[in-house]
Amino acid sequence: RLFHAALTGSSPDNAGWIERKIRVTEHFGHSSLFMGATSRAQNIDYAKVFGLSPATHAFSGGCFPILIRDTGPIGTITVSGLPQRDDHALVVWAIERAQERQRKR
Repeated sequence: RLFHAALTGSSPDNAGWIERKIRVTEHFGHSSLFMGATSRAQNIDYAKVFGLSPATHAFSGGCFPILIRDTGPIGTITVSGLPQRDDHALVVWAIERAQERQRKR
């Protein structure tokens, strides 16, 4: 873990959600929101199909893989504590700001 912040209003449950979202993203290589939405759209319970317990895996928005060109996945960026689409949107916002800073260099 490179960085973790627990802000006012968060609870220890948020850390558990983070770990569960990370497991989904690492397992499938896609954002946790994408995997949850795909599961619902295809009417396939990925947790059951792949034998993943809801106690250890959360198909809820807020986790993205960090990918390095010519290297592959090196970690995740994850948010928990807001509604899942807002968690997802916050990660998108952070990634976009980081990309803007890189382009300005």
